[in-house]
Amino acid sequence: MTMAATLSQLSPFGSGPKNIIRAQWDVLSRIPGGKLVFSKAVGRAAAYTGSIGAHVEELRRGFSKVTLRDRPSVRNHLKSVHAVALVNLAELTGNLALAYSMPDDARFIVAGLSIDYVKKSRGLITGTCECPVPETNARVEYAVPVVMKDASGDVVATCTLRTLVGAKPGT
Repeated sequence: MTMAATLSQLSPFGSGPKNIIRAQWDVLSRIPGGKLVFSKAVGRAAAYTGSIGAHVEELRRGFSKVTLRDRPSVRNHLKSVHAVALVNLAELTGNLALAYSMPDDARFIVAGLSIDYVKKSRGLITGTCECPVPETNARVEYAVPVVMKDASGDVVATCTLRTLVGAKPGT
């Protein structure tokens, strides 16, 4: 089956009775090329997020690791990774960690964020998130921290997402 055919069969993220992020990652991450298919599917489900071409490396309860390749399409006039590409990476990284961790009957929305740019970002950028794990679909706002580092391990940016978790409609 081609990647396009596989992507077209994936359910829309965030809909339905189960945690589709967790279900799809748990299946796709175990097969050759599955992480790439998952990354493309996330980018397709959230087209603006997909514009940076990030790659999901790891995903588990309370944790995610996502990489962004430095290339001309994500650079600014200083030939470093653009601030908006970094905030996009931060949102993706944090959202995936939280989404994977949520109960089947919960959904979320980012209510705000703050980001600090520490140094110019060049080369491969890796975003990691260690976040709270919601145990219920109760309406609660969570602080979801994301750290982005360059290939030498230097922090290039830090971000905190203010994310509201609540019940899916009809639950």
